[in-house]
Amino acid sequence: MTEDWQSGAHLAVASGRGFRQAFVHAGQGGVPLLLVHGWPSTSRIWKRNIEKLSAGGFEVIAPDLRGYGGSDVGPDGFHDVPAHSRDLHSLVHDHLGHERIVAAGFDLGGAVVQDLSLRFPGFVARLVVASCPLPTIPDAMAHLCPPPPLASSHGYRPGTDPDGLAAELATSEARIGYVARHYEAWSYPGAFDPEDVDFLASPFADASKLRASFGTYESIFRPAARSEPTVMGGRRNPTRTLILMGLADRVVYPDFDRKAAIVFPEHVGPILLRECGHFVPWEACDIFNDLVLMFCADLLGDRQAG
Repeated sequence: MTEDWQSGAHLAVASGRGFRQAFVHAGQGGVPLLLVHGWPSTSRIWKRNIEKLSAGGFEVIAPDLRGYGGSDVGPDGFHDVPAHSRDLHSLVHDHLGHERIVAAGFDLGGAVVQDLSLRFPGFVARLVVASCPLPTIPDAMAHLCPPPPLASSHGYRPGTDPDGLAAELATSEARIGYVARHYEAWSYPGAFDPEDVDFLASPFADASKLRASFGTYESIFRPAARSEPTVMGGRRNPTRTLILMGLADRVVYPDFDRKAAIVFPEHVGPILLRECGHFVPWEACDIFNDLVLMFCADLLGDRQAG
């Protein structure tokens, strides 16, 4: 069961949390590297990273989060950050048997890997985050730009009226078009050609998957959509972290880079990427790959292929 875009990799499935979770797997025997996509993405967003990172000595594990891509919708109805975090711990620790990993994520995936590192102390040896939600630490961040009102955010409609929005997107073409517009609006001009956008947006043709993907936004506005309390609120994260940000990113809130430097006291960066928008692993793939390999060079040792 292999898709032609997964050069040197294969598609696998785990079911430790009571549902089918698909993941791309490459470089078995290397240093475990978990790559976690955001919204509106799937594991396909890592197409330009998997081969290079696995050749460099990583065992790459790139899952589709519950309700995304080849994974089933969550059987308990939850699609918030803690649910995703527990799924990935089950996948990587229980199913694949890894005790310590490197974890990278952007957008929603950045929040998930932060949760994973705090919820399971010692499990994540290094973090790589890009353009993602961050906890607020009021005293330390009082001098920085506040985030914009939630009502003006792109997540307001899917978070407050998910069923109404899903009903409006009544055809597969409408759902793909809705997702495609986010790639076009959130990226640096020319980062994606039409074939790229179709490749990345087409998994959301499934109505149940698009609706499930709204669950993370719902959890921001509706307590009943939360599987359990967050572990990120108001906390610094002690994990050594590489911080990346596209200078053309119009999604993250102001001062993301400065806020991230506060949240992660043990950090490298923030590294600001020119001609790059929100989708850092795709838009700045060569830089992303090289930086991750350099950041983890001491862990990779002689596994690096050069």
